[in-house]
Amino acid sequence: MSSQLELFHVQEAYSRAQKPLSNEELYESVAEIAGIPQSALSEQSEIGKARVKRSKLKRKIRWYQQTLKTLNLLERVEGERGVWQLSQENKKGLHEALGGVRLLAYSTNLGLAVWSSNKTLFADLNEPVHLCVTSPPYPLRIQRGYGNVAESQWVDFITEALEPIVKNLVPGGSVVLNISNDIFEPKRPSRSLYVERMVIALHDRLGLSLMDRWPWVNLSKPPSPTHWACVNRQQLCSGWEPVFWFTNDPERVRSDNRRVLQPHTEKHQQLMRQGGDSRVASYGDGAYRLRGNAFSAVTEGRIPKNVIHRGHRCADTIEVRRVAKELGLPPHPAMFPTDIPEFAIRFLTEEGDLVVDPFSGSNKSGLAAERNNRRWVACDLVLEYIRTQAELFTSFPGFWLNPALAMVGSSAKN
Repeated sequence: MSSQLELFHVQEAYSRAQKPLSNEELYESVAEIAGIPQSALSEQSEIGKARVKRSKLKRKIRWYQQTLKTLNLLERVEGERGVWQLSQENKKGLHEALGGVRLLAYSTNLGLAVWSSNKTLFADLNEPVHLCVTSPPYPLRIQRGYGNVAESQWVDFITEALEPIVKNLVPGGSVVLNISNDIFEPKRPSRSLYVERMVIALHDRLGLSLMDRWPWVNLSKPPSPTHWACVNRQQLCSGWEPVFWFTNDPERVRSDNRRVLQPHTEKHQQLMRQGGDSRVASYGDGAYRLRGNAFSAVTEGRIPKNVIHRGHRCADTIEVRRVAKELGLPPHPAMFPTDIPEFAIRFLTEEGDLVVDPFSGSNKSGLAAERNNRRWVACDLVLEYIRTQAELFTSFPGFWLNPALAMVGSSAKN
C-alpha cells in the first residue's frame, strides 16, 4: 500500500486541513487522499535488527513529513507536542525560503540553483563573479505572487541584494538590471524617479559605474499605464523598459562587441563587394565625412545598436508555462525573454566565466549561460518557481534534481 504514497499526499493533507494536525490526524487524512484503506494504517511488519513491529505506512508518512520539515514547509505548533502545520506560505499560496533556509534544488555540470534568499546565498559565496544579470521585482502598487517592494524601499532593497555579489565581482565585471520604467507617483500621472535614485545609489554605495542604458523596445506590451493612458488619457502607452549596464571598473571592463556582431545588411554587403561608397561628402560641419572609400573594409559583422527590439513572447517562456501546468504549479508571472540575458552574457563574458542571478524566477539567465558554456549560480525565494525552472535543464550534461524537490507539485513527475 505504501507504494501508492507520495510526498504530495502529505503536503495536501496539511493544505486541506487549514489547521494544525497531530500525527494520528495526519495518518488518516493522508490515507484518504492517497486512496489507501484506513485498515492499512494498522498493518505492522518487523522493522530493523530488533525486529520490532511497526507500521511501514506510518513510517513513510513521517519520512515525507520530515522532508517537508527540511524544506521548511512545516512548523511546530508552539506548546503542542507532535502537532505541525504548514508554514511560510505567502498570501498567494507560494512557499518562500525565509530565514537561513538554503536548499540545493538542482544542478548541471555548469551550474546550480538554490532555493534560498539571495542574501543568504551570496553572503557566503566565495567565488569570483564575472556577471550578474537579473530582473528584480518591480516596485508595483499591486503585488505579484512573488512579492514586491514598495517604491520608497526599493533602492535600499536592490543595493542590499547586490552588495555581496559586487564584493565578489572581478575587476571589470558587470551588473545588468532589467527594471520597470512605468512606476508612477501616488495618484499622479508623473513617473517615479526611483530609477534615477537607483543609478546614483549603486554608484555612491557600491562603487558601480554606469556603462549604458539599453532601451528594451517591446511594442507588443499590453496597453499601460492603464489608468493614466487608457482612462484619464494623460499618458501614452508604454512601449519600452530600461536595461542598465554597470561595471566596477570601466577601464578594465570585460565587454567585447565582437562577440555579439550581427549580420551586415544587404546594402552594406553590396558596398563591401564594390569597394565602398564612392561619394565624397561632408556633413555636420565636417563631423562626418565620406572620403570615396567608406564602408570598403570587409568585416565580420556590424556592431549592434544599444537598443533592444524584442517582443516578450519567447519559446522558453511557453515551455515554462507548459511545465508549470503539467506539475500543477503556478508559472512565474513576469518572465523576460531568454534573448536579453543571452545578449548580456555573450557581450560581457567569456566561456567558463561565472554568471549569477539573485532573482532567478524562471532562470532564463542560467539557461542562457548553460547554452553558451558559462558557469552559473541562481537562486529564488519561491519553491514553486525553482521546481518549475528545473525542467528546462533536464537535457544538459550532469543534470541532478534534489529528490525532495522532485515531489513538489500536484502532478509531480516520476
